[in-house]
Amino acid sequence: MWVKLCCLLLYFLALFVLARVFEAVAWYESGFLATQLVDPVALSFRKLRTILECRGLGHSGLPEKKDVRELVEKSGDLMEGELYSALKEEEASESVSSTNFSGEMHFYELVEDTKDGIWLVQVIANDRSPLVGKVHWEKMVKKVSRFGIRTGTFNCSSDPRYCKRRGWLKSTLIMSVPQTSTSKGKVMLKEYNGRRIEVEHIFKWITAHAASRIKTIYNSEHLKEEWNKSDQYRVKIYLFANLDQPPAFFSALSVKFTGRVEFIFVNVENWDNKSYMAEIGIYKTPSYILRTPEGIYRYGNNTGEFISLRAMDSFLRSLQPEVNDLFVLSLVLVNLMAWMDLFITQGATIKRFVVLISTLGTYNSLLIISWLPVLGFLQLPYLDSFYEYSLKLFRYSNTTTLASWVRADWMFYSSHPALFLSTYLGHGLLIDYFEKKRRRNNNTDEVNANNLEWLSSLWDWYTSYLFHPIASFQHFPFDSDWDEDPDLFLERLAFPDLWLHPLIPTDYIKHLPMWRFQCLSARSDEETLETFPDSESDSDSENKEVFSSDRELSEDDELSMCHGCSEGGVDACSCASHSCHHEPWERRARSYSSYGSAGDLEPDWSAWPSDMLHCTECVVCLENFAKGCLLMGLPCGHVFHQNCIMKWLAGGRHCCPVCRWASYKKKQPYTHPQPLSSEPPS
Repeated sequence: MWVKLCCLLLYFLALFVLARVFEAVAWYESGFLATQLVDPVALSFRKLRTILECRGLGHSGLPEKKDVRELVEKSGDLMEGELYSALKEEEASESVSSTNFSGEMHFYELVEDTKDGIWLVQVIANDRSPLVGKVHWEKMVKKVSRFGIRTGTFNCSSDPRYCKRRGWLKSTLIMSVPQTSTSKGKVMLKEYNGRRIEVEHIFKWITAHAASRIKTIYNSEHLKEEWNKSDQYRVKIYLFANLDQPPAFFSALSVKFTGRVEFIFVNVENWDNKSYMAEIGIYKTPSYILRTPEGIYRYGNNTGEFISLRAMDSFLRSLQPEVNDLFVLSLVLVNLMAWMDLFITQGATIKRFVVLISTLGTYNSLLIISWLPVLGFLQLPYLDSFYEYSLKLFRYSNTTTLASWVRADWMFYSSHPALFLSTYLGHGLLIDYFEKKRRRNNNTDEVNANNLEWLSSLWDWYTSYLFHPIASFQHFPFDSDWDEDPDLFLERLAFPDLWLHPLIPTDYIKHLPMWRFQCLSARSDEETLETFPDSESDSDSENKEVFSSDRELSEDDELSMCHGCSEGGVDACSCASHSCHHEPWERRARSYSSYGSAGDLEPDWSAWPSDMLHCTECVVCLENFAKGCLLMGLPCGHVFHQNCIMKWLAGGRHCCPVCRWASYKKKQPYTHPQPLSSEPPS
């Protein structure tokens, strides 16, 4: 997870640098930056009208360019970035969808139960034509959708009883606006009673009702009283302008941030004394002033702070976010981080998507589970101070210059989704290239695996865990009740095909014990002879004969004898190990002669695991153990060369070459017999 998080942070850093490169290129080609002010005198009538429409100011009664230009100047400073965004939005001929209500419950759920938005609904009475024609209605939908106003159509033929109860006996327009200034308050429905059915007149009616919710100040005494109110944790935004009513985007934001931010419009049109404005630091109009308990912030001085709905919405969301905003942000970041698995994972294409789906499900589930206690934690009444201090931290951090750059980049990339996706894909391909190169340097075989090989290995893994759950014990040694389960034979009878294709996972091999064969210092023949009792010297000739006869046995006979040993049980194997440990001196001397030239060496049995049988020969290659060679033991206790037994197990023979005990099943550890004490019993 940390690797994906680092990759995501690196991607965000690349986006930040790329945005600065785009700004430099735009400045080099056109000679201006996005934050540079534009003189409205140099703009055409069409561009000025586009700016007014984006800000939500009516211009139907202003036929001359001079009047339109003055209205633009009264509403706020114009930047190059805002002009570019407005012209691009006008050129984009995107069709905005409108909701068709099916009945009373649908209307109540979307309109009356929505407390933080404005709805414009056209009601069509029974056997009546709509109040606004299709062409004008499409223009109206496109115009009001810029300010977050949702639209819909309610046909009374679908629910005539509801229309009769509401009094909608003729076709009309209904506007839904929150009634109070508190969050999740009541909603009031207003009906259009105008005679002129034109887009501009209907839009003026909408903006007038939306502006009525904003507190308006007309004199300096009222301003002084409002400015000195002690609202410790209240965030207010003031608009000082010489306008009849605030712009539509300002009114729409007041509805969207109901209960979080208070919007105040200061109309300075007929003010003679503006001394108090100078006292509080307002020297020019129009001005957008944000007042917080931490101080005063002038909106429009930093990068990306345009006089538009989208720019001010992102600014206020960063200062006064809701829990839902934080959840959506975390959801986007977690999914972007999870998609990095598509490029970090190497191997077959199907494997990449399987891992991606698994990661997406895991990360989203953990995100939702982790948010549940957070929501419950925030509902506690004793955490109001913690919540306010968190908002204070947000306000401090998001009024910096770096935060304004981040907001500007967010608006830029969200308005160009193709660029965002292409840069994400390019970043992922770079990660895939470096990860593939790193794994090739480490000689990882999964880089070259194709889809069929990976699906085959996935099926083998699935079926092995489905049919042989006892095959992959965790740590060796590990005591489990499954070790003595004799149901393997019954499982194979239930699935006859498994006789031909044993599906045993090989992860147990790495838990098998390994050590090196060590020898003690050289000893003389006399010291070696003294280690044997005198009673055994009389049977030397007999042992020699047995040894010579053992040499004449073939390999198949030896394996069959060992297999017979396994059928005899633990006692038979103990006897075999006992005879191996006390083999004749001549054979031991002949075997130890290959360990060194200085003399015969005795094996260091103390270096062996306690549950391993003592022997000096590998039955796979029929070679004696040399000093320093790597040995490996199986659960049954038999010991082999590490290379020999690895080749044996890798070939699909998951059993001991000697006793045929399953190499993945535990067995009761072998205990070496203790020598008899020579002291007489007391």
